Amino acid sequence: MTTKTRAKSQILDAVHETAGDFHRLGFINKRNMHKFDALCLEPVPDYDSEKIRALRDHLQLSQAVLAAVLNTSLSTVRKWEIGEKHPSGPSLKLLNLLERKGLEAVL
Repeated sequence: MTTKTRAKSQILDAVHETAGDFHRLGFINKRNMHKFDALCLEPVPDYDSEKIRALRDHLQLSQAVLAAVLNTSLSTVRKWEIGEKHPSGPSLKLLNLLERKGLEAVL
């Protein structure tokens, strides 16, 4: 893979770098490289209702605008903030990206 990522440890970082080299040389296919990515990289943290609300407040976004940025419905964002539902999949990754890089990274 061509993206730079942060591994859980120095050993996993070395394993990931070696696997990336093997992938570039054609010894590891794309599917197996994705398995190395999943093994070596830090998982995306969970977002509870307080954390989502704090992130939205920090970015100074309304629930409707956050829903549009995440390509989800307003009712979903409302349910996240009252704890009725929890984000998963792409929404979880986008929330993490918003927290780490800011709104400009998603737009």
